[in-house]
Amino acid sequence: MRAVVQLVKQSNVTVDQQIVGAIGKGFLILLGVNQDDTEQQATYLADKIANLRVFQDDDGKMNLSLLDTGGSALVVSQFTLYGDCRKGRRPSYSKAAGPEQANSLYEFFIGQLRNKGIEVATGQFQAMMEVSLINDGPITILLDSDKNF
Repeated sequence: MRAVVQLVKQSNVTVDQQIVGAIGKGFLILLGVNQDDTEQQATYLADKIANLRVFQDDDGKMNLSLLDTGGSALVVSQFTLYGDCRKGRRPSYSKAAGPEQANSLYEFFIGQLRNKGIEVATGQFQAMMEVSLINDGPITILLDSDKNF
């Protein structure tokens, strides 16, 4: 499972000109699911993200987590995080999970964040979405449950 985590002042997702999810300060999380992923990877990644210390404390140091600040999360499914561009010019998505598995683990991941008390908004699975955000920092973290980076 892979995630691109962006610290945002605000973010929203629009589908067919309707806002389907929006947050204030917190994380925009683009989430990709691999065909070999399980609930264990989703739990690991949710815990890592919830406790990621990238918010500034009173001394201006990146020392606080989403849990510490009471921030929100906007989670958007993003199968293209498993695009392999090493050969040719068209990415291969052969390692991305199929829709049924991906949606199940996407929903499980969201549940893990909510179980920690984090307010979570979402995009719409398999929809063409417009994601809008105002970066804070900017701070962007790449995470992989297999610890490839």
